Amino acid sequence: WHGGGGDIGPSLRLAAMRHTRIGSQLMRWSLPALLIAYATVHRLGQTYGSTFYERHARMPGDGIVSKPRFLITHGITIDALPEDVWPWLVQMGWHRGGWYTARWVDKMLFPANRASVAHVIDLYQDLHVGDFIPDGAPETECGFVVEELEAPRVLVLHSTSHLPLEWRRTGKASIDWTWVFSVVPIASGDRTRFIFRWRAATKPWWLTASSWAVIVPADFIMSRGMLQGVKRRAEQLRRTRRPG
Repeated sequence: WHGGGGDIGPSLRLAAMRHTRIGSQLMRWSLPALLIAYATVHRLGQTYGSTFYERHARMPGDGIVSKPRFLITHGITIDALPEDVWPWLVQMGWHRGGWYTARWVDKMLFPANRASVAHVIDLYQDLHVGDFIPDGAPETECGFVVEELEAPRVLVLHSTSHLPLEWRRTGKASIDWTWVFSVVPIASGDRTRFIFRWRAATKPWWLTASSWAVIVPADFIMSRGMLQGVKRRAEQLRRTRRPG
């Protein structure tokens, strides 16, 4: 290559070497960056919004799963009273009020789910211990049983059905899972701490390992969306009930 009387070959080789070094540096740092990002999301999947005290405090329903492999606690502050939060909790469920997660999440992961409602459904406000809350189509037999209910403060749900029906029938895998919702008024005024804890024991090892690797970090998106969804609805209900 010659042009204008000069040889540009060395310049091209120098530029190529420079780009190669930059590419090597990017490759060297990309893996640690991805690992740090994954570790951060994994941690948030276990603790989003919760305080140290909330994560270590004993809550109703903790004794149902005696030897949990997963202990997840999330929290959020809501500018509303417990009475404004409670209606959204008792109407949760598949083809009931929904789970208040972001619609794009439902469309991507749970396309059979309806959009979560933005209004209180009177039909589903009379919830009792022993009631079944579906979390899938009837043929899946998937859902939660109400283990404890103390309006408007505590709701404890329990499931052994959140696996494919064939796995449960053949004993291929098992899950023992609790969801606990605690609605705690804040003494400073019309505000509430909304705490969500889930505990689970899973078998066999491959289900535990895959859940730890995938479900826990995904829970940052799912639980965060649910808590924020309840917060928006409760605060809107408060404004409706007590305008101004």
